[in-house]
Amino acid sequence: MPMRVLVTRPELDARREAEALLARGHEPVLAPLLEIEFLKDVPLDLEGAQAIIITSRNALRALADHPQREEVTALPLIAVGEATAWAGRKFGFHEVTIGPGTGAGLPPIIRREVHPEKGALVHIGAEKVAFDLKSALEADGYEVRRPVLYRSHAVESLPEPVVSELAGGTIKDVLLMSPRTARIFARLAQSQGVVTNAKDLVCYCLSKAIAEPVIPLGFKVYVPAHPREEDLLALLDFGTPSS
Repeated sequence: MPMRVLVTRPELDARREAEALLARGHEPVLAPLLEIEFLKDVPLDLEGAQAIIITSRNALRALADHPQREEVTALPLIAVGEATAWAGRKFGFHEVTIGPGTGAGLPPIIRREVHPEKGALVHIGAEKVAFDLKSALEADGYEVRRPVLYRSHAVESLPEPVVSELAGGTIKDVLLMSPRTARIFARLAQSQGVVTNAKDLVCYCLSKAIAEPVIPLGFKVYVPAHPREEDLLALLDFGTPSS
């Protein structure tokens, strides 16, 4: 059954997700909760590095015009999940290891595939990350460099038309793809009266960690069995939980 769905990702990813929703017969409503600021020409210390880690496609966008792009893509890539791996190959990486879809799921794969003595790992990303991969890996003897190529800024409010549609039940479904986005949505839903008025709202969350901020609000929450975007969208199609 077609649904009117709130898409909360940053604008570029929101547009792509909107296309996927339209292809499934749903009607996306875009309300990005994070604005991305790309930082120009941040130097990357690649000396002795054995691999690049990327946990967001925004890192690839930040690298698009970077003077060290060719040096970066000459190294193996460890991607957080299938979608980022696909984007990484398209970007120019040739050797790609695919993670399970979350940063927290990467350390076991890295420990299995990568040896600390072979060189540093360079985790290219944002100022704020959902999972502290650097600390998790350094405890096992890895050197992890973390150059910051972009920042994400939380919006101050949901657009009033969106608040009205949520309160009126025109929008009953929300996609949440990161813990930070979920925290922002929970805060704004409380401050703008969505919690009080939108009793039938359903939040489709990519992982259990993402679901945590919205569960206390009393909304129905669905989480796919695996943290993959295609699984989440399939869950939306059926409107039933798999975990």
